[in-house]
Amino acid sequence: QVQLVESGGGLMQPGGSLTLSCAASTNIFDFYAMYWYRQAPGSQRELVAGITTGGAANYADSKKDRFTISRDNTANAVDMQMNNLMPEDTAVYYCKARFGWFSYWGQGTQVTVSS
Repeated sequence: QVQLVESGGGLMQPGGSLTLSCAASTNIFDFYAMYWYRQAPGSQRELVAGITTGGAANYADSKKDRFTISRDNTANAVDMQMNNLMPEDTAVYYCKARFGWFSYWGQGTQVTVSS
């Protein structure tokens, strides 16, 4: 069982930047592929970005220019920097860890972008 705790959400103005963090409770963090998802009100949860065990990042097409995912295996953490925030980025952002057949989710952190 892996516990994931997201942090860094908040209320932001359009055009601002925010970094989300996800801390994982596991001794084998570097074995897990990590992901950020988000879910806006009334919408399905969608993949935002992922990072492999080797550090290769991939993004949903619409996010690659503004979002950057990174991982720190020594800190058992994955971050996602979000730049030029837009109101449509408003959502609950979830961290996910995947190792083979096993996946774990965090409780989410709310990001609200509004003027």
